[in-house]
Amino acid sequence: MSRPFAIALIGQKFMGRAHSNAWSQAARFFDLGLTPLLHTVSAREPRELEQFAERWGWLNTTTDWRDIVGYDDIELVDIGTPNHVHAEPAIAMLEARKHVACEKPLAGTLEDARAMAKAARQAARRGVKTFVWFNYRRCPAMALAQRLVREGKLGAIRHVRAHYLQDWGGPTTPLSWRFQRKLAGSGAHGDLNAHIVDLARFLVGEEVSEVHGALARTFVHERPLPDAPRKRGKSDVDDCVLFLASFAGGATASFEASRLAPGHQNDNSIELNGEKGSLRFSFENMNVLELCEVSDKRTDGWKRIMCTAAGLHPYAAAWWPDAHVLGYEHGFVNMAADILRVLDGKAPEAPLPDFEDAYQTQRVLEAALLSARERCAIKLSEVK
Repeated sequence: MSRPFAIALIGQKFMGRAHSNAWSQAARFFDLGLTPLLHTVSAREPRELEQFAERWGWLNTTTDWRDIVGYDDIELVDIGTPNHVHAEPAIAMLEARKHVACEKPLAGTLEDARAMAKAARQAARRGVKTFVWFNYRRCPAMALAQRLVREGKLGAIRHVRAHYLQDWGGPTTPLSWRFQRKLAGSGAHGDLNAHIVDLARFLVGEEVSEVHGALARTFVHERPLPDAPRKRGKSDVDDCVLFLASFAGGATASFEASRLAPGHQNDNSIELNGEKGSLRFSFENMNVLELCEVSDKRTDGWKRIMCTAAGLHPYAAAWWPDAHVLGYEHGFVNMAADILRVLDGKAPEAPLPDFEDAYQTQRVLEAALLSARERCAIKLSEVK
């Protein structure tokens, strides 16, 4: 029999909506031993906060996240704020022995990410768990891809190609926190490359050992201010970053991120090439995984797999009849369900990233920025 599981949320914007929907839907579609109770939501704007809580079903509100520390009945705190305000509440909640789920990237800086990973290691000794919302792992196609690689379908991985391209970041886009280094840490790099570095590590099952070279560019240096469109403010983050890397097992990799790529609305794509075959995925066609196996040259070629069959594909059994496709929000619901499974002592459908896992991704991001700045190769052993 399922028991109520009290959750608090910090943040009420884009990710606040995505996470609220996920917690609301998880127990409706998955058979879980824990049923989320939307206990408290915290954000800075009182009027917006009350409206948000009413719409999404949160029972309590506070404009000071520190109040959540004192709620003994809250078991997990979900952090959906901008990158620069991940570390302080995450560490405080871990010290209060509350589980923490945090948006990606883990932090705005490597220093903050390091502190969060250290706090998580200390909290783990007391049974406290951490999670990071790398939600694209929860697409059935990506979870299936990870299983196929582990089963040896591709053999040894030789080559990884990944790009994440969007088109919304042009010069008329207002100066939100995402375009300010002091708040975001980086631009397209932390926002988009974080996802594909995580996916590559998730699929290959190895760590990146070296960044061989990187290129970072800012094309839009000033943007309209959100509250005064005729005035402009400085945009000081990267608009695109490209870098080359190697995995510990020898596979080469390329990563490319941009928010200035017309026609690419949310083109999160990755391809793995191995000695026995290849696979590829694009989120703009998120229900499909393409697979090529070279065991028989007569039938060599790409196979299109619709990853919606119950009993065959991860997460599919919880949702709709076969071929009734899933969308963006389902990855968050799938992740919420996996978090609740783990906290109930059960195995997740696909491996979940914790703070330590996300810290390794942050190290790769830092190495790429160092490589771009110093115009040299950076070994990951040099990035602590």
